[in-house]
Amino acid sequence: MNEIDIFVKRLNKIGIEIELIGNIPWIYLNKVNGNLVKQEDYNANYGYTVAWYPVRLGHEPHLDSDLKRTFEIIRKYK
Repeated sequence: MNEIDIFVKRLNKIGIEIELIGNIPWIYLNKVNGNLVKQEDYNANYGYTVAWYPVRLGHEPHLDSDLKRTFEIIRKYK
């Protein structure tokens, strides 16, 4: 289990359901509790980036280091 799976499961435990979509190498936050996340001008041109796929084989995807900003977006769309 990687840190993205753990992050999603922990949010589910507190009643927040998120939907992620990917466009290699980026992983975007698409929905929070069914609310579509609008394009945020942060880390990408197509949505709010919460994680990245690894560059090297054998490495796991990892979360963005700015979790404070990620939680601000989650609260905004909750």
